[in-house]
Amino acid sequence: MEFLSRRRKLNTNSQTEAYGHALQFYGQPPLENISLSEFETFAVDRLKLLKTIENLGVSYVKQSDQYIKKLESESKIMQYITTINDHISHFILRLAYCQTEDLRRWFIQQEVDLFRYRFNDLQPKQKLEFLHRNNLQYDTIGVEEKKTLLDKLVNSSYAVSGITVEDQDFYKVPFQDALDLVRMRKVYLKAGYVYIPHQDIVTIVLNDFRTRLSKALALTARSLPAVHSDERLQPLLNHLSHAYVGQDYSIQKNVGKISLEQIDSVRKSFPLCMRQLHQALRDNHHLRHGGRMQYGLFLKGIGLSLEQALQFWRSEFIRGKVDADKFDKAYAYSIRHMFGKEGKRTDYTPYSCMKVILSNPPSQGDHHGCPFRHSDPELLKQKLQFYKVSPSGISQILELVKGMHYQLACQKYFELTHNVEDANFSLNHPNQYFIESQKLLGGGKDIKREIDTPQRSQENSAARGSTAAREAAASQNLVEMTEELDSFFQDA
Repeated sequence: MEFLSRRRKLNTNSQTEAYGHALQFYGQPPLENISLSEFETFAVDRLKLLKTIENLGVSYVKQSDQYIKKLESESKIMQYITTINDHISHFILRLAYCQTEDLRRWFIQQEVDLFRYRFNDLQPKQKLEFLHRNNLQYDTIGVEEKKTLLDKLVNSSYAVSGITVEDQDFYKVPFQDALDLVRMRKVYLKAGYVYIPHQDIVTIVLNDFRTRLSKALALTARSLPAVHSDERLQPLLNHLSHAYVGQDYSIQKNVGKISLEQIDSVRKSFPLCMRQLHQALRDNHHLRHGGRMQYGLFLKGIGLSLEQALQFWRSEFIRGKVDADKFDKAYAYSIRHMFGKEGKRTDYTPYSCMKVILSNPPSQGDHHGCPFRHSDPELLKQKLQFYKVSPSGISQILELVKGMHYQLACQKYFELTHNVEDANFSLNHPNQYFIESQKLLGGGKDIKREIDTPQRSQENSAARGSTAAREAAASQNLVEMTEELDSFFQDA
């Protein structure tokens, strides 16, 4: 018992020391006690931070002046630098994002980018202290050695001149720890050591951090069965890995704002996933369960009432192989269930982009999912051509898809189809896409040109509906994510 007590004391002191530094490798898990509410709050805050880093990393050249300025303007990044929340939230997201290869890859990339930003923000003395504190025994060379190697250092290092050599530190590192820099011939190599200018030492540190984090995630994945046995944590962790951290596009204030006659007219404001589902429904007069849930909740979110939804789905299905009696028996229940009128009376909310991308992938014959994530690149190219996206725009979108930036690809699609250079928002939700599109189209002004004169009263209702939708979305609070956690995963 005495031994255990001493070990606990040593670990606590080690952690207290780690919290006193601006940067760490997250080698020791936290020992603090926190509430479930704090557990989710810490994790969601960090997830927002990582999503911001992802968006900036694709929108700007990493490490460019513009990229750095954008990062510095994000106050949320700064609040993590010296707080205990940074340590705890990192380990919470480890639990959530170790579950699949895609999640691990995404998490590692964003954490590495965050680490790079913080490391570069350190003073030279702090960088050296960090290296020694983490057993990276790389020392800077002295003034005399620097003068002796002056010509070699200038000729072998980019952005280094005779003047700048005197003003900056060079690290002497075993060459096997800097293979990437050796391969790119960016450093001077002598007697088994490379001489790395201070601006490039981050490459060595990042490789080490990436390797450590990758191994840690693999080990964490092995412990998941034990974690999932805790009924308090399992839904929270699953929620985080599929988490949408923006506004909750609930529909209570929007019901009845969009009429059945307007659905075809406003489809130009649908994101590609919903246009795909809408077209499949019109062509086949049927959608499987995954498609009905994804599209049905989206329509519910833009204002379709239960009565209108029943009428919409019935009128479309009976044009195919389903008669009215079969529809009432086999399909009407699920639509009422979607609106919280059957079963557990859960009032389901529209799916976020993360939920569409990560849960319930489509199989053959399905039309749900994210076209940027689940479509073959050639098929996606054909879809984009059908919607008049320019060849250069298609190339930009496919490049983002190749880099697995699916939401950013959708945002680029938004910009190209709405003729705007910068959407000025981070796309996280299909209903957000619809609202932003309607906003650009003038709250329904473009719709007016496509609707007959007798329907103008319905147009005005749609315009008011889009405004009400924006107001309803803006009034939602992040706390609702916790309160509706159970309903979030129903019929995933």
